[in-house]
Amino acid sequence: MSSTASGKNGTWRNWGGNVAARPARVVAPASVEELSAAVRRAAEDGLKVKAVGSGHSFTAIATTDGVLIRPQLLSGIRHIDREAGTVTVGAGTQLKRLNMALAREGLSLTNMGDIMEQTVSGATSTGTHGTGRESGSIAAQITALELVTADGSVLTCSEKGTEEERAVFAAARIGLGALGIVTAITFAVEPVFLLTAREEPMPFDRVLAEFDELWAENEHFEFYWFPHTDSTNTKRNNRSAGPEQPVGQLAGWFEDEFLSNGVFQVAQWVGRAAPAAVPTIAQISSKALSARTYTDIPYKVFTSPRRVRFMEMEYAVPREAVTETLRELKAMVDRSGLRVSFPVEVRTAPADDITLSTASGRDSAYIAVHMFKGTPYQAYFTAAERIFTAHEGRPHWGKVHTRDAEYFARVYPRFGEFTALRDRLDPDRLFQNDYLRRVLGA
Repeated sequence: MSSTASGKNGTWRNWGGNVAARPARVVAPASVEELSAAVRRAAEDGLKVKAVGSGHSFTAIATTDGVLIRPQLLSGIRHIDREAGTVTVGAGTQLKRLNMALAREGLSLTNMGDIMEQTVSGATSTGTHGTGRESGSIAAQITALELVTADGSVLTCSEKGTEEERAVFAAARIGLGALGIVTAITFAVEPVFLLTAREEPMPFDRVLAEFDELWAENEHFEFYWFPHTDSTNTKRNNRSAGPEQPVGQLAGWFEDEFLSNGVFQVAQWVGRAAPAAVPTIAQISSKALSARTYTDIPYKVFTSPRRVRFMEMEYAVPREAVTETLRELKAMVDRSGLRVSFPVEVRTAPADDITLSTASGRDSAYIAVHMFKGTPYQAYFTAAERIFTAHEGRPHWGKVHTRDAEYFARVYPRFGEFTALRDRLDPDRLFQNDYLRRVLGA
């Protein structure tokens, strides 16, 4: 994946193709010691430092004109502690490689997002999440972290450490790359288990009317609403005693590749060329996916391939505000004249104790809006963002948004805790870039 996130003549590009950077130099350290040396050298040369994973963020969170750190050599499983139920991995490990390696060891993460191309450090540093009634984001499953700070020293932290280490742990699990460069992550894992997925279409109004029950009755509930229609596709994932009943190869190819990537890609091209056709395409798309049930190990249920490129904005709103927010979003699309060819994704997370987590201190629901790469998205995202912020929404750190430090200080009760820690760990702002200046303040 990293190859798609890099370009010619020293220009780095993200997966969405909307962010580019021209670093002075690129370093791929093979050890933590090499990384420490690269950080110290950058400071001596007066250059800023940023680490970048697979480039899956739509924001400029990883860009720099200084030293760009590529962590792909800091990857793989370092240690499995079966007694403690933990696994320690290098920061550059891709989630898909971690999932497969854990499955071979008979282990699994409890919850995960639906894309698995990201590196573990990139995914956790930006707050990547799936959906869950009790189980939170990928970062909420971290039990310890190792990072290189601005003076080149290596800091390990967990909830069991000193007071300072606990403060770092509370913030660095979703650290935005502002506190240091993560080199290794220890995750809580459990013996591999089976999930039964039940996917079925459901009318929009019924999902909203029954949302609280659907959330309460399922370990993992999410749904997709197709704008310009009254249709949604719901997905419930619950633990199962088995037996394993994976999606058949042909059915899997048809639903996940042909419909969700192939036909969907063509539909997006048609919609981009002829926006007036979008509502008709949406009606057809919303009916293309039929109900299905299958049982498999977690990563085969939670994750799916995403080959159609898009732009995305996602906000976390208080869970009790989700149905009202969605009604406002639908009313806005219906009266706007906008042509939205991508479904809106709705997920949930329980409150957690991570300083700048989108679910920090409150049960949350996530609403994600997407537009096909190359179609104008600003009008739609601006109108959606106005609705989300009216509900004190918190944007995903790695997805398109226009918020700044002043706004975040209002919607994150512990915002000052994070910036004070940053002042201690990176007083000279070695890890600063334009994005962090905007969202954290100078």
